[in-house]
Amino acid sequence: MGYAWILAELSLSTYAAQARYNRWMNETLYAVAAKLSGEERRRDLGAFFRSVHRTLNHLLLADRIWLARFGVVPAPKVSGLADELYDDFETLRAERAKTDADLERWVTTLTVDALTAPITYKNMRGQEATHPLWFAVSHLFNHQTHHRGQVTTLLMQLGHDPGLTDMIAMLRGEV
Repeated sequence: MGYAWILAELSLSTYAAQARYNRWMNETLYAVAAKLSGEERRRDLGAFFRSVHRTLNHLLLADRIWLARFGVVPAPKVSGLADELYDDFETLRAERAKTDADLERWVTTLTVDALTAPITYKNMRGQEATHPLWFAVSHLFNHQTHHRGQVTTLLMQLGHDPGLTDMIAMLRGEV
């Protein structure tokens, strides 16, 4: 498809850095969310997935769906993207850490050839999709950032500042 030269230029270390950032931000947000009461974590604040807890659940669910498509973990048994994997916050937090470790390990196995090869899977509507793997990997990291931004906003609405969230600060070792 002609994407190999782009990936070679960008370097596979980009995905490794994004996986590291993903883990760091999840640890940061879960630490702040742990300070909330259960009621605060579940309060409907009008976000797409309503609450901090449900948005964190969605992120874990979506990551596991993608990792299953990549052949890393078993597919979660769910009916939709809003399904709640874990009702208990501490279980959700522990499972998030496991999934982040799985993602970081998997990213180290990627090659330019693998990233430019097609991946075929069925989306949540049962439709088949085929495109280069790098489309999906890039989407995975972009999706995480998008919803973690929502969690950051929800935490701020609840009076809890998650602090510095910039990837470049993490990469420079400032946090």
